[in-house]
Amino acid sequence: MQAAAKIEMTNLEQIKGAIAAKMDSASFTSWIAPLQFDVCDNVLVLTAQNQFSADFINSVHSGVLVSVAAQFGMGLRICVRSARAAVIANDNNVQQYAPAANVASTHTATQDAFAAFVCSDENTFVVSACKKLAAGMVPFSPLFVYGPAGCGKSLLLDCIERASMGRTIKMSGGQFVSEFTRSLHDKSVFAFKDFCRNCDTFILDDVQTLAGKRATCEEFAQLVIDLRAAGKNIVLSANAAPNNLNGFDRRMQSLMASGLVADVAAPTMNVRRVMLMRAGVASDVADEIASRVAGNGHLIGGVALKIKTYAELMGTSVTMDIAQHLLADSLQKAKTPIAMVKSMCEKLAVSYDAVCGRGRSRAVVLARQMMMAVLKDATNMSLGEIGRVCGDRDHATVLYAIAQIEKLKKTDLVLAAQISQMVAEYK
Repeated sequence: MQAAAKIEMTNLEQIKGAIAAKMDSASFTSWIAPLQFDVCDNVLVLTAQNQFSADFINSVHSGVLVSVAAQFGMGLRICVRSARAAVIANDNNVQQYAPAANVASTHTATQDAFAAFVCSDENTFVVSACKKLAAGMVPFSPLFVYGPAGCGKSLLLDCIERASMGRTIKMSGGQFVSEFTRSLHDKSVFAFKDFCRNCDTFILDDVQTLAGKRATCEEFAQLVIDLRAAGKNIVLSANAAPNNLNGFDRRMQSLMASGLVADVAAPTMNVRRVMLMRAGVASDVADEIASRVAGNGHLIGGVALKIKTYAELMGTSVTMDIAQHLLADSLQKAKTPIAMVKSMCEKLAVSYDAVCGRGRSRAVVLARQMMMAVLKDATNMSLGEIGRVCGDRDHATVLYAIAQIEKLKKTDLVLAAQISQMVAEYK
């Protein structure tokens, strides 16, 4: 009896080894290893923890499993274990998971969902891609959108959520870290995996907050791989392009860049004007303010709210004289070179101290060189003056940096577009 059991165990281990040899290690560890393996009447029985896992494995990995079972002269059946059996087999596997925040929704798509986003010519491409994704399954998943703070990334993601059919899960990067950590603590990590995969569209805002969190990054990477294999839509956003994100290894950067990468340009003067007028600001006042307020959607929203609140509380319309006094802390004065450098640091997601210091990381060096090239094209500053505002670099360093950027622009279209956009903004 013991000998027969030992032989059966050996056969099951051989079957597991044969399956592992035909799959990538991450998929095997996440989906196949947790299954219960049995042989009944010459049929390989794989028991999953719940119906979603069984359906996913059957749709994505059944080809490999059937071929391996055939090698051993067996058929294949994938089934779901009962709730009682699950507790006995693995008391760490809590079958229920409820997110701390309301991150999942199922609703009927809203046709005018994208009306809230004021689209400029520079953002026509990325908005079209978002609308296409919201309309159904697309071949360019994951869609990765990036841009500086206040350019409208989160608003675009909200529009996708409202316009998408079926079940949509939308989280911020901070929420994903928190929920994954809580699932580990509560011993419900498999239920958390199932929750994230049981959707038609998965949206993650501010991916950069995952940087440096190794376990969370591994779980997120496997989530993207599994969702894409199941034909689901994935939307990601960050403050920089995938190859410029610090704290992620090459594998993660390439995975995030494996779909469609599109940048979101900061609000232009016309967009700022429309946003102010939509908030009830008079057209003549909106024209003047739009030319003197920074291209940051958060700031513009705050300015519009301040004007609207003043008009309601004081019972009077806001003239330009009142607006100038009211917005003295927000309206821009003349742009200085240092202010330009600080603004570009924010757009490129690097520290001003690192750029003007002796930092030699790849991201910092590239950002510094880009800033020098932008200042050369957007201002009348000499190479020596550009070097001084970028950390007291000499004339030769600035000249070399500009030459490197000109060389990169010929092969990197994303970088070339970033440079052109910043030159136009700072002229």
